[in-house]
Amino acid sequence: MRGSYSTYMTESLLPNYDQLTPDLVISAVESLGYLSDARVFPLNSYENRVYQVGIDEETPVIAKFYRPLRWSDDQILEEHRFSEMLYRLELPVIAPIAAPLNDETLHRFGGYRFSLFKRQGGQAPEPGDFDQLHWLGRLIGRIHQAGKAEAFTYRPKIDIQSYCTQPAQDLIEHEFIPTYQRDQFQSIIRELTTHCTELFESTDKLTFIRSHSDCHVGNILWNRDTGPWFVDFDDCRMAPAMQDLWMLLAGDRPSQVAQLSEILDGYEEFCEFNYSEIQLIEALRSLRMIHYAGWLAMRWNDPAFPRAFPWFNTANYWPQLLAELQEQVLVMREEPLRLF
Repeated sequence: MRGSYSTYMTESLLPNYDQLTPDLVISAVESLGYLSDARVFPLNSYENRVYQVGIDEETPVIAKFYRPLRWSDDQILEEHRFSEMLYRLELPVIAPIAAPLNDETLHRFGGYRFSLFKRQGGQAPEPGDFDQLHWLGRLIGRIHQAGKAEAFTYRPKIDIQSYCTQPAQDLIEHEFIPTYQRDQFQSIIRELTTHCTELFESTDKLTFIRSHSDCHVGNILWNRDTGPWFVDFDDCRMAPAMQDLWMLLAGDRPSQVAQLSEILDGYEEFCEFNYSEIQLIEALRSLRMIHYAGWLAMRWNDPAFPRAFPWFNTANYWPQLLAELQEQVLVMREEPLRLF
């Protein structure tokens, strides 16, 4: 299965996005039966390349060109089927468009794989807005109730090996961590791994379900007329239900308790929640921090990354990351967040 960090380190050299010119983007979209008005606007995306493409006398479409070799065709299509299923259940999910010429959602042109999506306007939810959090809780509850029906066949799951052990090992082996900080880094990773393992193993009836898995406010578009829309299922995986909830929390501990209570009040209108998963919040946060550092490192050969993330791999970055990870060690030694 594709997806190891070591593989990514090598494969990050392969895609030449300089060849993905506006003309090629337009030609790719028109190959599916559309007539472009020749307006192409690049959108913020680094893992893939995403463009808004104008369509003559119609609403523009969003074209996503997948990073070569990151996901297999089966994995991409499994993501598509999941989001399509949710959309058919009348959930506000942006699913891929079936092309008018062949009714397919994954296409090839000029050596690239790509998909089209409906353009959806909106802005990120307001942090801490209880009405919005309750609404989101209800929708995520519906997504998870549908996600429980079966498991992904090709998509991986969020686990300690792929989100902590492997990226940490590759950061060292590929010499991103400065030599004089490696011992400290490895010591912190050992502690985080121990705490995360203990929390996962002690979570009663822990279940992995099909989930969005990258459900932060940047992947939710709030439209003032229609409400929230969930976008970008590119990272969907098998994960604990808590993975789609904790990134919606903000502020200090009392604030997070109140916010989570509001989310779950809406969530449980549609899906039962395993309250023992609340203790996973800081473990999942720690895994995401390490995974994120590894992701930046494995993509550093892509010229878009040094331009977009100039602070990464600087003299200040690694001491700051180590301090943040050490803080996570201390937080996980404390009592986990509790609602009751």
